[in-house]
Amino acid sequence: MSPSTRPAHGEPEPVHESSHMSHPALQPAITDVPVTPGVHLSGHSAYTDPTNGQHDTNLPFDPDKTSPGPSWSANSYFSPKQEDRAASPTEAAAGAKSGEELLRRLSSVQDPSASYKQDLADVDPRAAHPELNLSGRVISATFTVPYNVAYAPGQDFDLNPRRGTSALFDSFSYLASSASPWNHTLVGWTGEIQRKTTDETADDPAVAPSGNKASAPVPVDGAPPPNPPQDQGLRIGRDDRARLELQLERDHGGKIVPVWLPDEWDEKKDEVILKDQGRWRTYAEHELYTMCHYKQNEPADGRAARKSWADYYRMNKLYADRILELYKPGDIIIVHDFYLFLLPSLLRQRLPSIYVGFFLHVPFPSSEFYRCLSRRKEILEGVLGANMIGFQSYSYSRHFSSCCTRILGFDSSSAGVDAYGAHVAVDVFPIGINAASTHKQAFGDPVIEEKIKAIKDMYPDKKIIIGRDRLDAARGVLQKLQAFEMFLEKYPEWREKVVLVQVTSPSNIQANKKADDDEKMINKLSELVARINGLYGSLSFTPVRHFPQYLEREEYFALLRLADVGLITSVRDGMNTTSLEYVICQKDNHGPLILSEFSGTAGSLSGAIHINPWDLNGVAEAINQALTMSSEQRKTDFEKLHKHVISNNVQAWSNNFLKRLMTNLSSFDQSFATPALDRAKLLQQYRNSKKRLFMFDYDGTLTPIVKDPGQAIPSDRVTRTLKSLAADPANSVWIISGRDQAFLDEWMGHIAELGLSAEHGSFMRHPRTENWENLTEKTDMNWRSEVIEVFQHYTDKTPGSFVETKKIALTWHYRLADPEWGAFQARECQKHLENTVGKKYDVEVMTGKANLEVRPRFVNKGEIAKRLVEGYGDEPLEFVLCLGDDFTDEDMFRSLRQSKLPEDHVFAVTVGASSKQTLASWHLLEPADVISCVSLLNGSADAGNVGAIAVVDGGPVPEARV
Repeated sequence: MSPSTRPAHGEPEPVHESSHMSHPALQPAITDVPVTPGVHLSGHSAYTDPTNGQHDTNLPFDPDKTSPGPSWSANSYFSPKQEDRAASPTEAAAGAKSGEELLRRLSSVQDPSASYKQDLADVDPRAAHPELNLSGRVISATFTVPYNVAYAPGQDFDLNPRRGTSALFDSFSYLASSASPWNHTLVGWTGEIQRKTTDETADDPAVAPSGNKASAPVPVDGAPPPNPPQDQGLRIGRDDRARLELQLERDHGGKIVPVWLPDEWDEKKDEVILKDQGRWRTYAEHELYTMCHYKQNEPADGRAARKSWADYYRMNKLYADRILELYKPGDIIIVHDFYLFLLPSLLRQRLPSIYVGFFLHVPFPSSEFYRCLSRRKEILEGVLGANMIGFQSYSYSRHFSSCCTRILGFDSSSAGVDAYGAHVAVDVFPIGINAASTHKQAFGDPVIEEKIKAIKDMYPDKKIIIGRDRLDAARGVLQKLQAFEMFLEKYPEWREKVVLVQVTSPSNIQANKKADDDEKMINKLSELVARINGLYGSLSFTPVRHFPQYLEREEYFALLRLADVGLITSVRDGMNTTSLEYVICQKDNHGPLILSEFSGTAGSLSGAIHINPWDLNGVAEAINQALTMSSEQRKTDFEKLHKHVISNNVQAWSNNFLKRLMTNLSSFDQSFATPALDRAKLLQQYRNSKKRLFMFDYDGTLTPIVKDPGQAIPSDRVTRTLKSLAADPANSVWIISGRDQAFLDEWMGHIAELGLSAEHGSFMRHPRTENWENLTEKTDMNWRSEVIEVFQHYTDKTPGSFVETKKIALTWHYRLADPEWGAFQARECQKHLENTVGKKYDVEVMTGKANLEVRPRFVNKGEIAKRLVEGYGDEPLEFVLCLGDDFTDEDMFRSLRQSKLPEDHVFAVTVGASSKQTLASWHLLEPADVISCVSLLNGSADAGNVGAIAVVDGGPVPEARV
C-alpha cells in the first residue's frame, strides 16, 4: 500500500481527564430542565431526508494517476463526477427548522470562502481539525475479512474472495489506497475456517464424512456399533496465526487484522481451538437480522436466545480487545453493521474519549416492531456509544431516534440523540457502488459482447426484464413472480413478447437455517415458475427463466446491459447494489428501473418507478408502463439516475461519512459522556476483592419514581437481592436516601445487615442496630417555619402539590400537578427561597425529580459516603459500588472522586435516562438494571448478564446457567 502524503504534524497529544473542580457537571446550568425536542418536528416526509442531496461528492484525487487499493471484491476505486451543491451558506440554511438542522446543513455545504477548509479536510484531515489531535489512522471493524479461509497445519492459508457486501469492501479498498488521506486498518473475524484438503487429511474419516447416511457400520456379531469419531475441531497455533496475518497484508495489500473467536484456548500450547464456528453468527442473524427485516421467529423458551446472546456479547468484547491492541490516541474507529451493535459502547467503556462512528447497512425497524426484541435496551445502549450513527435511509434514522425516545426515554430529534451528557449525531449516508469500476468491467470485456450476442439469439425480438436477488424472503422474489403472472394475465398483448430472467443467488445469512430451508424456498419458486410457464408459455417460448445460482461476471453484466427493464421488488432491503449496477450498465439502452419503495436505495433514486411489492396489480401496471415508455422519457429518467449513481459512489460515501463525523466531533464535546456500566469489569473486580462497600439511593435507584411517594415500596425481588448481598460478611451495604427514618425502618429495617441513612445524611442507623444517630442535633432549625410558609403559598397556587415534613428537611412535591405548571412554579419557588431563607440561614435549596427540598447546607449524602470510606482506615476498600439517580446523589459521586481509592476499584453509577452531565463514571438505564447487576454479583445469571459471565469465565455459559 502506498503511504499517504500529508503535512508533518507532531504526535497527537492524549486528552487528559479534567479534574473534578472543572467538571461541567458542577456548573449550575446543567441542572436546568432540559430541552426535549420531539422526534422529527420539522414536518418533512417521514421517508425522505430533508437534506438529501446536499452531501459533497467531490473527490480529492485523480483516479487515473493514483494506485488502486486492494482488490477485495470484483471492483476497485475510480473517479466519480461532481454534483451541484448550494452556492452559499445562506442558500444551504434556508428553511432550517432548528439549530441542529442548521448545523447539519452548514457542515455539509461550504461557501467559496471556506473552500480551503473543505479541500484541506479532503487532503489532510489533521490540519483541517487540529483541535481533534487526529492520528491520521482509520480502523474499520466489520464482521468478516474479505476472504473465505482454509487451513492446513504448517502451510499457507487458502484465501478466496468472499461473495456479497461488495460496496463495503470497495469502501475499505478506497481507504487503503494512495488516493485516501488516511492510513487504514481493517479488523474482522476470520469467518468459519475450513480444513484444507491435503494428502494427509484426504483419508481421515474425521475430515471426510460418509456420503451415504445409510452406510453406518452394523456389526454382524451383535456387538453395539462403534461411536463415530468426534470432531476435535481445528487447532491453530501462534505461528500459523501469524502466518495468516502476514498473508493478508503481504499478498492482498492494505492492513487486515483478523479477530480470532475460539471455542477454547489451549494456553500451554498457545493454540486456539475452533469447533462450533457458526455460533458467532447466531444471535445477529437469527434475532437481529430477522427483526431488522420485520420478521419474527417462532416462540421458544428463550434458552437458545440467551445462549446466543452470551456469544454475541463475548464476540463484541473480543473485537474491542483486538481494536484496543491496535489503537493509538487520535485514531478514528468505524464500526459496520448489526453484528457489532455492542462494540461502540464496549470501546467507550474502556476509552471514554475515543472517536467512534457506526454505520448500519440494513434497515432499522419502527419502534412498534423493535420493542419486541428481548435485548432491546442493550442493543440501543451499545450503539449509542458511538459519536455518530449513519443509516442508509432517512426513515431508518427516524425509526432509530424514535426507539431511543420511546424505549430508553432519551431526548431525540432528527439530528441526533442526547444521552448521558453527550449528543450522538444521527445522519443519513446512502452508500453507493464503485461506479467507474463497474462501468469498466461491464463495457471493457470482449467476452461480454459475445454473451450479449448469444442472449439476443436466445430471445430474438423479445423484451427482457432482469431481476437478481438473494434467496431470502425479504428480497421479494415470490412477489415479483406473482406480479409478473398478473401482468401477463392483465396485458395479454405482451404474451410471448416479454421474458423475465430471474437470477437467485444463495443467501449470506446462515445462522439457524434448517438444512432444507433453501430447498423449500427454491421449490416454491420453481412451482410458481412452472405454473406461469405452463399457463403462458409454449413449446417455442418460456416466459420465465429462473437461475437459482451464482452467475459468471460476464453473464451478469451481459444481462444488465441487454435488459429492457430492471425489476427490484424487495419487501425490506437496506442497500440494493443490483439497481445501481443496472443503471451503470444501461448507458446505451436507457432501460427503466422499477424499484420497491421498501428498498433502502429508493429514497435516493428518484428517477426510478417506485412500487409497493405487495400491490401485485400496481407492479403489473408499472411493468406495462416501463415497457411502453417513450424514448424521451426513458432518457430523461436515466440521466437523473445515472447522475446520482456516478456522483454518489462508494468513495464519496467514505469521504462524506468521515468528514461529517469530524464535524460532529468538533461541534459537540463528548469527553464527559458517561458510558454504560461494564458488567464484566464489575463482576471481575467483585470476585477479586475481599472488602466491599455498597451505597444505594432509594427512589429512582432501587424503586421506580412514582407519583405518590408513599407508594414507592420495594418489591420482593429488591428485598431478597439486598438481603442476599448484605449476608456476605465481606460486603457493607448501605441505603442512603432522602426518605425519613420511619419509611426506611418500615420497609428496610427488617434486614439487620443493612446500614441506613435518612434525610440525605441527617440520620444514620448502623448495621445490626436499631438506634438512629442524629448528625444535626446542634443545628439551628428556625428556618423551618419560614420555609413552610413559602411552601404553603405555592401549594395553594399549584393544584396537586403537597408538602412533606421530615425531621430535618422540608420537601415540596409537585409530581401530581400539571407537569408544565408544576415545573414553572418550582422555579419561582426556588428563586423565592434562595433570595430570602437562603440568605438568612446556612441552608440550601435542592431540586429533585418533581420536588424542591430545603435542608442544612452541611448535610448531604457526600458526607455519609466520605465517613463510610474513611471508616476502613489503613485497610482500603477493594470494591465500591455507588448508585443514585438525581442531583442529590452527585454529592456521593464527588466524594468518591476526591477519595484516594484506586480508580479501578470504584464504580460510581448514575441511574435513569437523564441527559444531564454527571460526576458518575458509569450509567444504568433504570432500577431494574440496578437489581440485575446486584443479582449478577450474588451469582444469579439473568438474561442480561449471561454475556458478562461468558467474558469473565472466558468461555461459553454452561447450560445450567441459561
